[in-house]
Amino acid sequence: VDIRHGSPYFGKHVGLVLDALSGKMLWIPPGFAHGYCTLKTDSTVAYKITDFYSAEHDAGTAWNDLTLGINWPVDPSNAIISDKDRSLPAFGNLPPLFTYTESIQLMTDI
Repeated sequence: VDIRHGSPYFGKHVGLVLDALSGKMLWIPPGFAHGYCTLKTDSTVAYKITDFYSAEHDAGTAWNDLTLGINWPVDPSNAIISDKDRSLPAFGNLPPLFTYTESIQLMTDI
């Protein structure tokens, strides 16, 4: 989800399926929120990050915020959500963490 204030894509998202067979990965640049839903019980999710983890900079938005229009492939009543993620604000209440600049462009050819 583009969370860069001032971006023409602010609040828009891209969804795709990644699997072990294809070996594809996804880079999520600064200024974008991410979420994932595993489709199998024995899934492994691996992260590569650009810097050390910083709890004070850890932020996010409610995964099921209807204003984002994300069609999650799971019944919300069956979703397993961490306590931390359950407490995240609605997208409209997310503080301005990033500002859009023209030097960062949205990749649309995924």
